[in-house]
Amino acid sequence: MSIWQTRQFSVSNDSCDSSEISMKPSTQARRKLILWVLIAGVVGLGFGMIIGRFGFCDQTEENSAPGISDAIVQEADPGITAEILNQVNSDNIRHYLQKLSENPHLAGTDADYQQARELRDFWKSVGLDEAFITPYDVLLSYPETQDKSKMNQIFVYDASNQELWKSDLYEPILDPSENKSHVVPPFNAYSAPGDVSSSELVYVNYGRVEDYRWLAQNTSINVTGKIVLARYGKIFRGDKANQAHLHGAKGIIIYSDPADYAVDGETSQVYPRDWWLPPSGTQRGTILLGSGDPLTPGYPATEHAYRLNETEAHLPQIPCHPIGYGVAKNLLGYMGGTEVPADWRGALNLTYRYGGSLINSASRVRIRISTKNEKKRTYNVFGVIRGRVEPDRYVLLGNHRDAWVFGAIDPSSGTAVMKEVSRVMGNLVKANKWRPRRTIIFCSWGAEEYGLIGSTEWIEQYVKNLAARAVAYLNVDIAVQGNYSLRSLGTPLLYSAIYDATKKIPNPDDQDMTKKTVYDKWFASFPDTAQGLPRISDMGSGSDYAPFIKRVGLPCVDIRYTYNTNQYKISSYPLYHSKYETFKVVDEIMDRGFKRHQAVGQTWAELARNLADSLIIPFKVQDYAKKLQQLIKQLEDDFGQLMKSNGIEFDLLYNVSNRFTTETTAFQKFVDSVDKKDPFAIRKVNDQLIQLERAFIDPQGLPGRPLARHVLFAESSVNTYAGSSFPGLADGMFEIEGSPDEARRWEIVRKHFSVILYTIESAASTLRDVHKFMPL
Repeated sequence: MSIWQTRQFSVSNDSCDSSEISMKPSTQARRKLILWVLIAGVVGLGFGMIIGRFGFCDQTEENSAPGISDAIVQEADPGITAEILNQVNSDNIRHYLQKLSENPHLAGTDADYQQARELRDFWKSVGLDEAFITPYDVLLSYPETQDKSKMNQIFVYDASNQELWKSDLYEPILDPSENKSHVVPPFNAYSAPGDVSSSELVYVNYGRVEDYRWLAQNTSINVTGKIVLARYGKIFRGDKANQAHLHGAKGIIIYSDPADYAVDGETSQVYPRDWWLPPSGTQRGTILLGSGDPLTPGYPATEHAYRLNETEAHLPQIPCHPIGYGVAKNLLGYMGGTEVPADWRGALNLTYRYGGSLINSASRVRIRISTKNEKKRTYNVFGVIRGRVEPDRYVLLGNHRDAWVFGAIDPSSGTAVMKEVSRVMGNLVKANKWRPRRTIIFCSWGAEEYGLIGSTEWIEQYVKNLAARAVAYLNVDIAVQGNYSLRSLGTPLLYSAIYDATKKIPNPDDQDMTKKTVYDKWFASFPDTAQGLPRISDMGSGSDYAPFIKRVGLPCVDIRYTYNTNQYKISSYPLYHSKYETFKVVDEIMDRGFKRHQAVGQTWAELARNLADSLIIPFKVQDYAKKLQQLIKQLEDDFGQLMKSNGIEFDLLYNVSNRFTTETTAFQKFVDSVDKKDPFAIRKVNDQLIQLERAFIDPQGLPGRPLARHVLFAESSVNTYAGSSFPGLADGMFEIEGSPDEARRWEIVRKHFSVILYTIESAASTLRDVHKFMPL
């Protein structure tokens, strides 16, 4: 019973007629005593509340309204930035990387679990509030490694069925540091098993849609029932395998041409003397399309999850095998046919031909694939720093932990940097020097290499929590893949925060000290000349940020130091996913002194601190409006004429975009003038800022892709690596060009166009005053 209820009860009895209730004097005295005790208690409680208010709130400050603790409306400590940046130590990062990349740590193996436990224990030791492991049982894929007669291999036979040539089973050891057990041989995860042969081998360039179209329009070659040879680069390897299957091929071999991985050709200085790929270097990798566990699409792979049969899952349908350019040179030497055009030629010292018929006594090519899919356990690891004011708001920092072999670049350079950032922040918390306003969660993902599995399963399990509470996801898959400049992918709400962070970080390039900061070097290296800012590219599906943006609608960024892409027109760093991606190449060639790793760590830490500590979340909604206008212009340039000629009213798209721009301008003015002494006003503004990205999520998903739900940002349907503006429309327009049912395709485009109009208008409504979100 409350004090108020007690007082009401006492007064009620005292007011009764004394003629009806006879009381003895002693009873009346006791009643009066109880009444005075209660009155004294109420008065004491009031004084206690006053003392508590003035005891915890310094009235000399004018930071808050009466009765509101200063801590709730306190801006971030400006001095903490310098303390964090100064403590990020390059020697520590080097030490972490050396340990992380010492042995192979493939997803689902004992080494994977060992690293997960070590990271959890590390986070506990450096002062994080919580650290724990979350496992998932998922479908992974492994090659045969015990029986050499069954291992993945390619053969060439003559007319008498005598073996003329066969590929190596493993990459040879080129440096003593590679001489370790449990090095998995080159393979493409989830390849269909099989033993297939063909008397014809066809070269298909990069294996893109446009390459098959070129063959159909300019040659008489049909790949149906044949084996195709494609070079790595330009698009995701899984799309190469899928296109080969869609065009009727019975198997595909993918190789790394020196034109893309050793740019001076066969005369290149290569690993272990330089960072270029040696002839034996082979790129492993998944060919799974989509993300997450293949057997539990859309739902988490928890203990009691319903799982599809493998025959029901969308797994690759034909055998696929990767090789290096030393191996590919032998195969290309057996290929006859017409010489290919200049833009199909690689950098090997031979004549590139379309193939078809075989020459030099060769009669058939054979692919033997024994890769098996297995249900295995993989592990996510989380480290948490609880927020002091808004513990229900999460700033997420993520990196995956699994690697195909040693993974010194992908992903362990990022893992090493994340360990150092977490050490610095954890130590500050442990020393009671700092605690962020919002919660920071460090995320170490498992089985990313197989198809973003760890992050996707976690999102599927906690999507409702994340949609309601998460602020942003900050990804560093690879910290350093070159020593030239920072590069960034990101969504518009984070543009300003990324720029602000990089302006505070010293340029690590001691050969170019005219550029004082990371921002200066970045702008000089990769400018967006139209905006007068460093270029931030759109996000595809190349790393763990993808499910956060396309499933949750969470602002995302991915940062790393990279090579000079203006000079080297290559799709990835040369040693990507090969056995030769070792600590040696990072330590001795790519980042001596680990200053670029340090710069990435400082940028990551400051970006996270700003998002977690600022009173008002540092999202700039006007940047979203600018990006939307750019996306519309790009769409019009690519498809505008065709769309307009088929009844699509582009003016409607410009009209809703202009209204969205107007709302962002008005909202930014409101943010700039908000009463920062009022915690409820601050919370309301932050809620609206968080809601904006979510507003571009369509629960129905994109046409034909129900798990890709962001109408502005998603990967291309024909290149999973690449981002696509208005991906649903871009997919529809791409399919119209070759569709036998063009009328139905146009109906899909028109419907999705209307969805986009509605979605932009809906997003604009989230920025209006909460009482006036519906226009009059």
